[in-house]
Amino acid sequence: MRILFIHQNCPGQYKHLVTHLKADPKNDIVFISKPNGNTVSGIRRIDYKLHREPNPHIHHYLTGTESGVLHGQAVARALIALKEKGWKPDIICAHPGWGEALFVKDVFPDVPLLAFFEFFYHAEGADCGFDPMYPNTMDDYFRLRMKNTVNLLSLDSCDWGMSPTFWQREVHPAVYQPKISVTHDGVDTALLTPKPDIRVTLPNGVTLSRDDEVVTYVSRNLEPYRGFHVYMKALEEMCRRRPKAHFLMVGGDDVSYGRRLPDGKTYREELLKEVKIDPDRVHFLGRIPYSSFVKVLQLSSAHVYLTYPFVLSWSMLEAMSAGCLVIGSSTRPVMEAIEDGRNGLLVDFFSATGIADAVDRVLDHPDRMADLRRAARQSIIDRYDLHSICLPAQLGLIETLIAGRKPDLDLAAGKSPALTTS
Repeated sequence: MRILFIHQNCPGQYKHLVTHLKADPKNDIVFISKPNGNTVSGIRRIDYKLHREPNPHIHHYLTGTESGVLHGQAVARALIALKEKGWKPDIICAHPGWGEALFVKDVFPDVPLLAFFEFFYHAEGADCGFDPMYPNTMDDYFRLRMKNTVNLLSLDSCDWGMSPTFWQREVHPAVYQPKISVTHDGVDTALLTPKPDIRVTLPNGVTLSRDDEVVTYVSRNLEPYRGFHVYMKALEEMCRRRPKAHFLMVGGDDVSYGRRLPDGKTYREELLKEVKIDPDRVHFLGRIPYSSFVKVLQLSSAHVYLTYPFVLSWSMLEAMSAGCLVIGSSTRPVMEAIEDGRNGLLVDFFSATGIADAVDRVLDHPDRMADLRRAARQSIIDRYDLHSICLPAQLGLIETLIAGRKPDLDLAAGKSPALTTS
């Protein structure tokens, strides 16, 4: 089988799928991406570059559209080169968010295109306008409508789509939802397991075990989209209430989503000016290797995960798989995976006091919360397990599309994200 993957951050959401497929020597895998430091052995990788950046003088509503066209053109050139060499895929899997899939069907019109639809932008009802600190302007309404140009063209041109959660599918236009299957990238529950005897030595020499009170917070970057500004207020209160607790924070100082602060300032340095914390017990670990991240989760006594109504982070599901007691924001993406009092705790995203109260509940009654931890892990095994649920679903989609058939789609709300294919 010849499989072509397209994602500018190779391997991105295709990490597990590519790893599985490349294990079969009968598969010929090509991955088109932008240059980055990620290496995936056993596949052929083709890096592309834009021939220019978007025109700085273009109307700002159209900057994203022009960027999408430039990415689409660069990928199309790589596709044409493959075609001229006689290589034709059986299926193409692409993330269309940056425009890379715009012209795929023009180069290979008879090859099925399976697109990964991660998010569709809205001025109301999702991330934008959610936080009163960052209210929408009328300009935002206009800008966000145009921001979906690439998404709409990709929805229209693909043969089928996939979204990792039901909520992420539901933010897409209703007319396209019947051709978007819900299947998550997958959580390796065999790797992300509880480890009661875990011990971790921090960079400052402090060694912690499960006997210690350890509150964890993880985000790719420490920014408002993941509730960092609210968590820092809660952190001040938690430091006061829990004099023996240690607070481990994983994440960089860049901005992945939303607005940057002026003059290169970071949210961490600005918020540290506003709160009083104990620097000996608050540990900013930055971005760490994945193996270290797993150990942080296994060490956790209480794990706080906050997010705008936006893309659900892998880290929350991984934390649940590792047996963490997750205190999550009561926002739609989180509520799809966590039921309050059954497999975790839900709190108001904006309530720093509510977060601190929930942490107290967990740390004051660790034995009483054991059932929630077990239920959290079991819910990930039942709904998001990589090998028993998600990989079979993704492979089923691929095989069905290659066979020229239309995948079955269960549109019943509340069903497991596992896909059933014909």
